[in-house]
Amino acid sequence: MPAKQNGRIAIVASAYNAEYVDGMIEGALEVLTGKVELVRVPGAFEIPVAAAALARRKKLHPAAVICLGVIFRGQTTHAENVGQSVTQQLAALAVETGIPMVHEVLLLENKAQAQARCLQAKTNRGTEAAHTAL
Repeated sequence: MPAKQNGRIAIVASAYNAEYVDGMIEGALEVLTGKVELVRVPGAFEIPVAAAALARRKKLHPAAVICLGVIFRGQTTHAENVGQSVTQQLAALAVETGIPMVHEVLLLENKAQAQARCLQAKTNRGTEAAHTAL
């Protein structure tokens, strides 16, 4: 296990598709008590980079990193490629550092799915991610 953990939870969240990602952040923050470190990145592809920087800090790295993003499938394989890359990098990072990476970078078909998973209180994936991190 790496250097001393501070017991705090970090959230790395995509700014892209902010309407939905912000809903997940709000859900997570309602559950988490104490200090939470929030890092925003441009898109889902950048989430593992920020998560790695947090997890590899020599001092006061988080006890867990919640990763939040929304990717919509389109007519090409781009979204699938991004989703797979993010998943592989977060898994490798968790194994390398021993710090849980709570993966809620959602690959969705449409806005109705995003509303259900990001904006509805009972099914908010940010809320679920916060409970998992705790």
